[in-house]
Amino acid sequence: MKKQRLTVLGSTGSIGTSTLDVVARHPERFEVFALSAATQVDLLLAQCAQFRPRYAVMASAPHAAALAEKLQANGLPTQVIQAQDALEMIASHDDVDAVMAAIVGAAGLAPCLAAARAGKRLLLANKEALVVGGGLFMQTVRDGGATLLPIDSEHSAIFQCLPEDPATWSDRVDSILLTASGGPFRQRDPSTLSQITPDQACAHPNFSMGRKISVDSATMMNKALEVIEARWLFDLHPDQIKVVIHPQQIIHSMVQFKDASILAQLGTPDMRVPIACGLSWPERITSGASKLDFSTLSALAFEDADAVRFPGLHLSWQALKAAEGTTAVLNAANEVAVGAFLSGRLRFDHIHAVNLATLDAVSPSKPDSLAALLDLDTQARHAAEHVAGRLAA
Repeated sequence: MKKQRLTVLGSTGSIGTSTLDVVARHPERFEVFALSAATQVDLLLAQCAQFRPRYAVMASAPHAAALAEKLQANGLPTQVIQAQDALEMIASHDDVDAVMAAIVGAAGLAPCLAAARAGKRLLLANKEALVVGGGLFMQTVRDGGATLLPIDSEHSAIFQCLPEDPATWSDRVDSILLTASGGPFRQRDPSTLSQITPDQACAHPNFSMGRKISVDSATMMNKALEVIEARWLFDLHPDQIKVVIHPQQIIHSMVQFKDASILAQLGTPDMRVPIACGLSWPERITSGASKLDFSTLSALAFEDADAVRFPGLHLSWQALKAAEGTTAVLNAANEVAVGAFLSGRLRFDHIHAVNLATLDAVSPSKPDSLAALLDLDTQARHAAEHVAGRLAA
């Protein structure tokens, strides 16, 4: 079997380390071609020692220089690339078969587009490619002949439940149901949301995640972004996408077909499952995750995601029905608002207010290039900073 050569963008984050955990279990199937990270020099060095990639990339020149020095001191052959377009280079290199796109934020957009243009097998864990890139990104995937495989547990679940031939989806699918944990404040009195601290918001009941994603889970903005992604991934009308709260997170998502039958994907909450699925699709490989034991399961519960407690969730449908580019504005506003909350400058219940006011303030015209998307992102961030500053005063 020819080994699949893999670039992991964001290899020191939770998705990146989980990907390398799965890869390490199958040395006969995978070879790591390149790794990238933002600031964690020592962890990337350890990964280079274990996987011996040809290339490594770091987000800043000082970090890259530190890594290069340590690689040399340890006699490791990995070459550090410091070019401006280094991420695009390792995502689109002729010798690369598959790219795990796990860089958080707009920084992941350019390498995702580069991998799509180069026709790679693209394992997508970066939300911005679809939330910001939307139609432009999907057109690039089609034009480049890339294979797009969703890694988010909910989107992977939908993908696994759908027929293998996408041409049949519109004839067969009635709607999809994305499940959500409801986060740590699912049962909290909405009138007390203003008192929530960053540490409380970052305590997720089921997953250990980064601080930004944990806050998004608490506001359910992560689910709003997943609704937007699902619209593009599965070519659905916004009204065909539904969200249901399922606190146990055993069912990762469901597809309802036109005959009223529903297919669901179940499993333990471990990101290595969707990662292994993406790496091996259409085959299956071991992931390292523990198997679901039905004899130990309590009841599976479901609740409505109400608009009073989770107003942010409902912005997704509003943004999808507005001018193309509106979802990019929502994403940028939310990043600014969450950053202001985590730094103690904004109340938790004002995150939604910043997002709503920014949507009102910025009117996008259909962005037709990466430059236009990034310009829109910048405009939205400035508007959101202004609103956040006003609310903090």
